[in-house]
Amino acid sequence: MAAERRPIGLRDVRALPPNGEIWDGGTEGVAGFGARRQRSEAIAYVLLYRTAEGRLRRYTIGRHGAPWTPETARKEAKRILGMVADGSDPAAEKREKRQAATVADLCDLYLADAEAGRLLTRRGVAKKVSTLTTDKSRIERHIKPLLGTMKVPTVTRADVERFMHDVAEGETAQRVKLAKKRALSNVRGGKGAASRTLGLLGAIFAYAERKRMIVENPARGVIRYADGKRERRLSEAEYAALGKGLAKVAEPPPPRKDGKPGKAAMWPAAIATARFLALTGWRSGEALSLRWGMVDLTRRTARLTDTKTGESLRPLSAAACDILRAQGPGAPDALVFPPSRGSGTMTGFPSLFERITKAGELPADVTPHVLRHSFASLANDLGYSEATIGMLIGHKGTGSTTRGYIHLGDALTIAADRIAATILRKLAGQGAAEVVEGPGAQRAPA
Repeated sequence: MAAERRPIGLRDVRALPPNGEIWDGGTEGVAGFGARRQRSEAIAYVLLYRTAEGRLRRYTIGRHGAPWTPETARKEAKRILGMVADGSDPAAEKREKRQAATVADLCDLYLADAEAGRLLTRRGVAKKVSTLTTDKSRIERHIKPLLGTMKVPTVTRADVERFMHDVAEGETAQRVKLAKKRALSNVRGGKGAASRTLGLLGAIFAYAERKRMIVENPARGVIRYADGKRERRLSEAEYAALGKGLAKVAEPPPPRKDGKPGKAAMWPAAIATARFLALTGWRSGEALSLRWGMVDLTRRTARLTDTKTGESLRPLSAAACDILRAQGPGAPDALVFPPSRGSGTMTGFPSLFERITKAGELPADVTPHVLRHSFASLANDLGYSEATIGMLIGHKGTGSTTRGYIHLGDALTIAADRIAATILRKLAGQGAAEVVEGPGAQRAPA
């Protein structure tokens, strides 16, 4: 008489010979659930089932050992059979996930579409080259090292949260040698980098969602670190130190003791750029990409065709125009502030600006953006309205082409002159003198 079939137990699993298999039986067993041993010692729990179309499938639940025992694997088999009853095909879905694109593949697809202009920003325009460069850096330095090998559909919110914390804690920190001679990229990580990279990762997964590569964006709902940015402005003493730094780098350094020639004075266009930024509050990228065809020195305006907030018409102070005149004139498509070598923009300006601040013995946190915030803060101190300040420096919503219908020759240029004159005195170490309020000023409340 044949032995009565019963549910698989630990003794049955351990007794399996090579290439042997055993199947569940008895009233408490699960039809199609079994265990199979390969030639080696490895034993896997499996489930045989038929799809709604009648196709026979074999689903591997997992290898024997934590967490899989006959009892836990049997519970999983019941869960899978429930999915089959609802019309799913777990084995096919598992195979699709295994064959799915990796996060690295997804990033490459995203960048290819972005570079081709097929991905638009909220303003309905293609991403700028500078933005794409930053995106590539964050993908190569943070996303690919931590998530690149994962299959896109398998990434969970927990994975994304762990990714953010890893970047914040410096897991991706490294010094990378660049193609340019003696050039290094120092990737530090930190909370700021983690939050910004998470924003990009969310956009990449949103792209995957639109492409139907995933059902739900795993980055959605993940709480980022607080920005932590401190709006820094220059003090009276720091303005004077900046003025000394600008003057110092313009002079050739003294000869070396060994008689060999020392370094030359800084590239004049870099000094002019720093001074122009201080007097206008522009973004450094806007000044570095400014071309003569965008400037009208007679009307004292500049029309920037591609800024962070779209096309922008800016009034220019007399002091800013003096800096521009000293740089030119040039052909309409020529850069106002050209690099010392090559035909592109002055990519080395950040390090050159750092030399200026060091020459003036300023703190390391004084950056070109600090000049922008200092300009806006000083304008506010002088009583100008938020709308006036916004049009001077191209804040979002204030510098669009619709503002071009406003006559810029009166209140705004007078405001630009007044603010620039105050900054010039500060750079010369003279402090802020009393200035008669011009049109467009708004007296601050007492």
